Formats: sequence, structure tokens, C-alpha cells
Amino acid sequence: MPVREGEGHWTASELAEVRAGLEEQIGALRREIAASASQIAEGDTSEGAGDDQADAGAKTYEREHELALSYNSQDLLAQIERAVQRMDAGTYGICESCAKPIGKARLQVFPRATLCVSCKQREERR
Repeated sequence: MPVREGEGHWTASELAEVRAGLEEQIGALRREIAASASQIAEGDTSEGAGDDQADAGAKTYEREHELALSYNSQDLLAQIERAVQRMDAGTYGICESCAKPIGKARLQVFPRATLCVSCKQREERR
């Protein structure tokens, strides 16, 4: 695995630790998404007749909020699964923009990173 200048190389145990953390997050997110989906589905049947405008508005807001949280969880799951796929493909730790090493310290803190710090800063300035 590539590392930035001045950083120690990845050990097998360090990489295994990062991968185990990612796989644990995948399992937790899949359970969360499934629970959220069933909660949203249950909410669809509880739409009652006789609700006034405030009740209907509150229910709509709550449903949209639950959907937004579910979409965020699905996006996070996709990012984490992509990190694991990059490990399997041997491209983990390489910036997708400049093809330089992302940095071991950055990946230990933010293991689903796909950009090095300078490329990420450049992207955020846009």
C-alpha cells in the first residue's frame, strides 16, 4: 500500500484493523437501513383520514426527514463498500484525482477517503 513520505508502511495488522472496522460499519448500516425502511413502510399505512392540515404537514415533514436520513445512510454504505472494494483491487490509499498516496494517517482517521488532503481541499473550494 502506498504511503506518503515520512510515514511508515502499512502492516498487515493495521490494514486488517481498518478493514474490520469498515466491515463492522457495513453490517451496522445495513441493519439501520433495513430498520428505517420498515419504519417508513409502516408509516405509510398509518396515514389517517381526518387529519387536519397541521397533522398532515407534520407527518409529511417527518416522512421526508426519515427518507433523507435513509438516503444518507445508503450513501455512506456505498462509500464504505467502495473502500473495501478498493482494498481488494489494490487501489486503496491512492488518490483518485492525482494518483499520489492519500496518507496513512488520513486513512486511519477517515478510512473511506478517496482523495488526498490537497485534492480534497481543492474540491471543497469549488
